[in-house]
Amino acid sequence: MALNVVNEIDDRVAVRHVLMSVSDKSGLDTFVTGLIRACPGVKIFSTGGTFTAVRQMLGPVLARQHLVAVSDYTGQPEMQGGLVKTLDFKIYLGLLSETYNAAHQKDLERTQAVAIDLVVVNLYPFKQTVARPGVTPEEARTNIDIGGPCMVRASAKNFLRVASVTDPADYAALLGELDARHGTLGLATRLGLMKKAFAHTAQYDTAIAAFFAGIAPETARSAYTVHGAP
Repeated sequence: MALNVVNEIDDRVAVRHVLMSVSDKSGLDTFVTGLIRACPGVKIFSTGGTFTAVRQMLGPVLARQHLVAVSDYTGQPEMQGGLVKTLDFKIYLGLLSETYNAAHQKDLERTQAVAIDLVVVNLYPFKQTVARPGVTPEEARTNIDIGGPCMVRASAKNFLRVASVTDPADYAALLGELDARHGTLGLATRLGLMKKAFAHTAQYDTAIAAFFAGIAPETARSAYTVHGAP
């Protein structure tokens, strides 16, 4: 299969659709309210605890205008335990579609999907979990994020039109640019966020690999009732 090579992009991209799923909710209240101020027609697609937190921040009137549950958008309920929430064709079509690709635009129309312009994601706290004394392999395994890194990587890959935000420390600068530039983010900003996003997921995977490198099969076995064990 031939690779999809892009030749034409926009410098500035208007933020109309946001995908938001964060474990670290610090600064989120200020960011969400500032986002709606700078981008008055914005829709925020969210899941689980983030959806609940944003709904509380906005109140019922603004939530009805700006907040959409991912499960309502995709038509698929979350898997028990929140194991599958965002791994859906409509989500990744919205993340990876290209503005000047006619086939992608037809796919968006066919599926009634939207192009997602901004992704705000930070991952399950794996490092913090495994830093606790006596942490079990099961506690560590449970805190391996699957959907989060996928969203970060997809949005960062498509920095051509998507901003991938992984660090709450970047919220203030982003709001400043959105306010100053009529709700748009520039290519330089998106590229900078892309670099930070891939460094973030690389460090995350390295931490997982490092922890489990020291786990012997006997240690893993001791965390569970193992059926059919020898």
